[in-house]
Amino acid sequence: MDASTINELIAGSVGGAAQVIVGQPLDTIKTRAQTAPSGMFKGPMDILTQTLRKEGFFALYKGMASPLVGIAGVNSLLFAAYGVSKRIISPFPQLSLQEIAAAGAIAGAVNAVLASPVEMFKVRMQGQYGSPSDKRLRAVASEMWRDWGFRKGIMRGYWVTVAREIPAYAGFYTAFEFSKRKFSQKYGKQIPVWALLASGSTGGIAYWLACYPLDVVKSRIQLRATPPEGTPVQYIAREIKLVIAESGVSGLFRGLTPSLLRSIPAAASTFAAFELTREYLREFTGV
Repeated sequence: MDASTINELIAGSVGGAAQVIVGQPLDTIKTRAQTAPSGMFKGPMDILTQTLRKEGFFALYKGMASPLVGIAGVNSLLFAAYGVSKRIISPFPQLSLQEIAAAGAIAGAVNAVLASPVEMFKVRMQGQYGSPSDKRLRAVASEMWRDWGFRKGIMRGYWVTVAREIPAYAGFYTAFEFSKRKFSQKYGKQIPVWALLASGSTGGIAYWLACYPLDVVKSRIQLRATPPEGTPVQYIAREIKLVIAESGVSGLFRGLTPSLLRSIPAAASTFAAFELTREYLREFTGV
């Protein structure tokens, strides 16, 4: 592993931690909007109000342990895979937006290996509503391993995560690079931090717009008591039909508003932390 990849791994870890801390409350609202029984909540604001009233402020950070521990690895893998993918696609540093999209799609597919179990544990923690029978993360992990093993338990939802991550990160990196290049035309190579934050936010919004229905499907599959049956194509299609039967087409976009709101500060902080850390490491190591 060369020094450039190591720098990207470290910078990805810092970016991941920033993303979790900033974005977790709105992520909890998003997940509950996607998975709560029909009629339990009237909308995102009702989820927020009921969660605060019944479970307290820190319930908004429920499930944070899994991504906080795992996101360093997830984002490190993502940014490293993206960097390697760009070098494989083109030997030149300035890639076209089409090449950026391809590199992002490859990085997303690789990233699903870690993102799937991290998000599965997070979703199962967020799907608990403050009853005495709520379990801690250790108990949830132990139960999934004991009852279902690695493939159907720990990696439940892996293939739908792959299906989500490919378009999501193609959109994510393309929007980020497009925005950053537009700012570079005006401000030069060293763009202001606020422009970097704005570019990251644009990437975050593009991420969700590119994949949101698949994220709804993923959350429902990962929260269900039993693993899905059939091939990935079959159970993804079956879940989409079930969502539409329950809530109409709009059910595939339930929770999109908090996701988009979350994406602005979360993606901005991720990219800012990643880029600033990488620049520091580049000056420090000379690579």
